[in-house]
Amino acid sequence: CAAMRALRFVALTLLLGCAPAPPAGTVFYASGADLQSINPLLTIHPLAKQVQRHVLFLTLVRYDSLLRPEPYLAERWAFSPDRRTLTLEIRGDVRWHDGVPTTARDAAFTLRAARSPRTGYPRAADLSCLTDVEAPDARTLRLDFCRPQAELPDVLTDLAILPEHLLGALAPESLRVAAFNERPVGNGPFRFVAHQRGSRWVFEANPAFPAGLGGPPALGRLVIVVVEEPTTKLAGLTSGELHVAGILPMHASVVRRVPGLTVVDYPVLMSYGIFWNARRPVFQEPRLRRALTLALDRRQMVTAYLYGFGEVAGGPVPASHPRAVPVPVVPFGRAAARALLDSLGWRLDANGVRSRGNGELAFTLTTVGSADNVLEQMIQADLAAVGVRVRIRQLELGAFLAGAQSPSREYDALVTGIPGDLSLGYLGALFDSRRRGEAQQYAQYANPAVDAALDAGDLAAVQRLVTADAPVTWLYHARGVQGISRRLHGVRMDLRGELSTVRRWHLGSAP
Repeated sequence: CAAMRALRFVALTLLLGCAPAPPAGTVFYASGADLQSINPLLTIHPLAKQVQRHVLFLTLVRYDSLLRPEPYLAERWAFSPDRRTLTLEIRGDVRWHDGVPTTARDAAFTLRAARSPRTGYPRAADLSCLTDVEAPDARTLRLDFCRPQAELPDVLTDLAILPEHLLGALAPESLRVAAFNERPVGNGPFRFVAHQRGSRWVFEANPAFPAGLGGPPALGRLVIVVVEEPTTKLAGLTSGELHVAGILPMHASVVRRVPGLTVVDYPVLMSYGIFWNARRPVFQEPRLRRALTLALDRRQMVTAYLYGFGEVAGGPVPASHPRAVPVPVVPFGRAAARALLDSLGWRLDANGVRSRGNGELAFTLTTVGSADNVLEQMIQADLAAVGVRVRIRQLELGAFLAGAQSPSREYDALVTGIPGDLSLGYLGALFDSRRRGEAQQYAQYANPAVDAALDAGDLAAVQRLVTADAPVTWLYHARGVQGISRRLHGVRMDLRGELSTVRRWHLGSAP
């Protein structure tokens, strides 16, 4: 209603206006949640990783717009003839924002901390073959691997380097509660100014950012504002309080009608699916999982829920990913789903619910709580049409993650999105049955053929195997959708992330 919209606008105005007037050249960027952690060793939050890689810190290597690795903190590198040793030469003109030079010792410290199980780095599995890290001098970093490396490890483009002089004395387990996480010192194009928990992160241009890396950014300040409610984001965009905000697909047509705004959509490494807990006897049967997948009209989800901003998923890797392989998409077919359920002995009872023996075919679908549970209701209705009873359980994000990733795995099925990476390292975390309770994230799934393919580095085979076995019913690969002020120029968003070009963003008049 109009009154509620007015209240949300007032709330946003208070949020943005509680500080003194921002300096010229300030951009307000909306985030749906706080950044979880600014420490790159600790976070899986997609936007937090963007801020770490492109705003506050530097990675050793970065991707260009064609997803080719290019120099960043490391200005050059070379493999040994057997490709088991990688030597990187670190730039000599990068300083931490407190004035201390950034050296190879910082990179060595960060990689050693990432390898330590006591740190809990989310992509530690990507470093399992890294056997030794040395920094013989300030400019040289040497990495030894257990086997020849076909290419530069993707994790070097993802893990931002941290300052040894500020964190090196801490035990790995103490990094999670370090004071640094609240007042970080970076070496990137923007430096930290302030953080109000649950409200905002403020960064300002680093005037000393090296000319060899493009020099200082064009923006004076970048403010990441926490705006959880989608309609409040919409109000902030249309009022001009926000310059950039992720929007619901259903709001894209509204934003396009506002003269001062535009809509940008772009591929993202985020795959959504229903994760079946194979510890539950009912979900241990691959043919049952296939029947449930057949019953879901995923094309309708893309059309009616995403408003076309996505594609039906056949497997865990979107087609836009450079390492994707073609996999067959399980077609929507209620008749086929019913026939398969019949063949498995699940018969319809007088209430229209399938049962076998003394048990109903019913389960609880756990999801992140939201006033908008359209997707969950679509899943519930599709499965009810073939006689499967679904209860929806909504949790706030912290409780959802705690339950989903705890060793006990006390859930039937989850519907969630999984952030990917360009190395496809997340496939191992999802499907390696030997990593339960460690790197494995959700599905309780074991398949020796998948384990063997992961060991061999055959990620094409992994994609085909997990598609055929359906431990996860992949629903769709969504596209990112952002509303952007026409006064903000130089914005490009792609598989590298929303902030990959932030150093070149600048404010001007609307075209």
